[in-house]
Amino acid sequence: MIIAKQYRCIHSATCHCTKGHLSEEVLFLMVQHLNWNPNVIATLSCVCKWFDDMAKRLLWKEFCRARAPKMMCDLQSSGSHSVDGSWRALGKLLIYCSGSSKGGLFNDFQIPGHFVHRTRFSRTSGRSFLPAQCRTDDILYVSDPCEHLDQGEDGDLGFFRGIFKSFSMSKVRKLLIKKGTPFHPTEVCPYCKAKLWSMLQAKMIPQSASCRLGAYEDSIEYYVCLNGHMLGVCTLLPLSDSEGATEFQ
Repeated sequence: MIIAKQYRCIHSATCHCTKGHLSEEVLFLMVQHLNWNPNVIATLSCVCKWFDDMAKRLLWKEFCRARAPKMMCDLQSSGSHSVDGSWRALGKLLIYCSGSSKGGLFNDFQIPGHFVHRTRFSRTSGRSFLPAQCRTDDILYVSDPCEHLDQGEDGDLGFFRGIFKSFSMSKVRKLLIKKGTPFHPTEVCPYCKAKLWSMLQAKMIPQSASCRLGAYEDSIEYYVCLNGHMLGVCTLLPLSDSEGATEFQ
């Protein structure tokens, strides 16, 4: 069932949002009982602004904590009770592969975005995507590639995504600014709508990234947004070749 999103709630005398309204505590327990089902949270967000505000402030946060508890604990270990780019954006990043459209970020590929049942995010893998001078201080979690096989001349494609911890204070961000790397002229982050930097254009993609992904070295491209969300694509090596890849540090 598709519900049209209501950005404003007109609180008339018969409005269900003020008459017989569920309390936050009851709504919280109900969604908790449903194991923080993202479909339920998204549907509640469409009811009215009150539900949408609660979902952004509380429900998406609990969804992220339930889906990736260790990662969320690390992202908040600096003492912050929020994350860069909002909990809703992070919740979407955990379960949504953005794909690619013709003329978009990855011009040559046409792969529809889609939800994924489960994805593993790894801090260890994230180190392989950081320039050598940033690995001591920066923390990046990166997903396993979402494989889209047999894409004709494009071969086997892998889409991956990630999140920086405290990106606003990261060395990667400082280096991008120091290099004068321009933002993408038209495209924005599919998770939070922030502007994007191309790591390929900045020449900041290390060789270790291709080894970690099991991909052709010259096929990797990824972007980082102002809120520290990362998304990228690569052409995967045949399994027999990628099994023999050596990890670069």
